[in-house]
Amino acid sequence: MNRIKQLFQNKQEHILNIYFTAGYPQKEDTVTIIKALAAAGVDLIEVGMPYSDPLADGPTIQESGTQALRNGLTMPLLFEQLRAARQSVDIPLVLMGYFNQVLQYGFDRFLADCLKAEIDGLILPDLPLYEYEQHYQKKIETAGLSMSFLITPQTTDDRIKKVDELSDGFIYMVSSAAITGAKSGISDQQITYFERIAAMDLHNPRLIGFGISDHETYATACKYAAGAIIGSAYIKALAAGDDVTTTTNQFVAMVRG
Repeated sequence: MNRIKQLFQNKQEHILNIYFTAGYPQKEDTVTIIKALAAAGVDLIEVGMPYSDPLADGPTIQESGTQALRNGLTMPLLFEQLRAARQSVDIPLVLMGYFNQVLQYGFDRFLADCLKAEIDGLILPDLPLYEYEQHYQKKIETAGLSMSFLITPQTTDDRIKKVDELSDGFIYMVSSAAITGAKSGISDQQITYFERIAAMDLHNPRLIGFGISDHETYATACKYAAGAIIGSAYIKALAAGDDVTTTTNQFVAMVRG
């Protein structure tokens, strides 16, 4: 069974999903960070594919992507690192990036390399639902990959239901109409949005991301969804820390509380 589906089958709450940018802070840190996150007890890891023209990423993730590209991180090297990491971890791994990158790399080549690295899922915010359903869904599902789409406070109910129909793993619930890392804390307005989505009784579990940075925001998100996703705050910790393994242990312990 796909590791993401297995995770949500065995655990329905307090899922901790950590995002980091591959090749950052140093080009060779990818494997070390994946091992450290798995050992620290996170439930799921999102590996960011550094890209020169991101759409939804705030300054922290943008800068980490720019630095990773300067470090020399390429897609072939990323897959090489992921295959190496998979030799010692069994945690679900999700690749997050942009469909432009997949097309530039070659769609079939990308899927083949995901299979070799035993990737479990994809998040590609710029892939339209219609294009996915008409042209790519069958191949992605045949490759055994879960697909997660994003919703925001502005997403209509009809589109949320379509996202729920096409997602296969979890729904990425963006907490606010902002780029990553732009806000801190959770407002009453966001709580109202969380409650509205929870009342829709969607088929897929939901993970709340954007603006989740510490134990308080993580615990609040867990009240309204299966768990939360943290990216920018972890990348800031990596930038400030001296050792990625020690920093990871301290960060995950802080979030779990």
